[in-house]
Amino acid sequence: MLLTSLITDLEYKLVKGDLHREAASIAYDSREAAANGVFVAISGFSVDGHRFIDKAIELGATTIIVEKDVPISADVTVLQVANTREALARIAANFYHRPTEQMNLIGITGTNGKTSTTYFLKSIFEQTGTTLGIIGTIGTVIGDKVFQNKNTTPESLNLQQIFAEMTQSDMKHCVMEVSSHALNLNRVAHSSFNTGIFTNLTPDHLELHRTMEEYFEAKAKLFDMTTDYNIINADDKYGRILIDRLKDKEPKLLTYGIEQEADIYATDIHYFSDYTTYTVNTPKGSISIKVNLPGMIYVYNSLAAIATAYANQFSLQQIAEGIAAVDGIKGRLEVVYQDGDSKIIVDFAHTEDSLEKALTTIRPFAKGRIILVFGVYASDGESGTEKRRAMAKVAATFADFSVITSDNPKMQDNNLIIREIIEGIEAYNGAYEAVVDRRDAIAFAIEISKKDDVILIAGKGHETTQIIGKTEFPFNEAEIVREIKSKTK
Repeated sequence: MLLTSLITDLEYKLVKGDLHREAASIAYDSREAAANGVFVAISGFSVDGHRFIDKAIELGATTIIVEKDVPISADVTVLQVANTREALARIAANFYHRPTEQMNLIGITGTNGKTSTTYFLKSIFEQTGTTLGIIGTIGTVIGDKVFQNKNTTPESLNLQQIFAEMTQSDMKHCVMEVSSHALNLNRVAHSSFNTGIFTNLTPDHLELHRTMEEYFEAKAKLFDMTTDYNIINADDKYGRILIDRLKDKEPKLLTYGIEQEADIYATDIHYFSDYTTYTVNTPKGSISIKVNLPGMIYVYNSLAAIATAYANQFSLQQIAEGIAAVDGIKGRLEVVYQDGDSKIIVDFAHTEDSLEKALTTIRPFAKGRIILVFGVYASDGESGTEKRRAMAKVAATFADFSVITSDNPKMQDNNLIIREIIEGIEAYNGAYEAVVDRRDAIAFAIEISKKDDVILIAGKGHETTQIIGKTEFPFNEAEIVREIKSKTK
């Protein structure tokens, strides 16, 4: 591609060099720069790409995009922009021929419920023989292929490449989880969203956003990028703020809920230990729904998917069949071992809200104790301490016994994290044992469990690794449980 085509609609200042040259590739990591390529210098949280411009030029980059005044003596083209992250998103979309303009793109944001909503939607689409690509926490799904993502929402260059692969595979629909980080860091800039979905907002990532209001505003950016529908949870406090903001604007607003007045709502809800049934009511009629996952959270998540499918002109019968076809979702209240009424469940719950919902979903059907195994992932500063104590309060309140352990401590002091969780547990008189090694913690929970007890292992869910220091270790909790149980029989 010619550089002049690559920078279409990009606002820039030509610092030096010629625009009439080839742009064979794009890189934002200097180690991936190539001959006749473009290198975009991004100022990251810990690494500044401007420091590696010489390395990119050495590897063959002939066009450099910067946001800082950097002296560059090499015979290359230099463009200066206000924000290199936004510029990367623009040129990435251009490089891959603006693939989202050729598809129906659904973006879903919120603290909890994003992944299960995407899988409900995928199933509904598949009921009509329509393929739906997924980009999110569990990975990227293109047809039968699943690829792991480094982030819930990949960096813009990688994201546009994924979109291009989908369009080349004749995949005309995609649902993606859109994180607050992605919105703040322009990863989804210049992506054309047909529909935006808002699930809920509870405390999380406050080390980045500092306040709930900042966190909300980051999420709210998605709904300024949509063209067809905005679908909002009317029962969520921040959802109602968003509804008031969007109600008199385009695109069309569609609400869902249980308690508040909404366009699409659930009635006659019945909860069972392994599934939930309810009636969904829409402007075009009502139908019975069966969700093969327990608890209110999956009523809400399925309602989000139903509202989106409704907006996409699916029939109520297709919607009901699609929801019922989801047998389970990896790492979401996933029963990895069962013996009578004794169960071991793995769940991704990693916020106080999601942990409370998981525990209160299990409680009515637990004949014995609920033994909770959990830690809190690395989070800096005062917000990290607050999160650990908030999680501890939930554990002390809703579990009978907690085994406090590691999550993904990364470079943080694991003992400090656990000590702060213990302080929270003790403040609310919770029964606990601290076992630093997560595998040992799971084994301990199994060892102390009795007939009819339910063990909930929370925090990692579908994840198959644990990050300690700079090392990522294999860690598949379902496999670990089965291995431990096989040795105790």
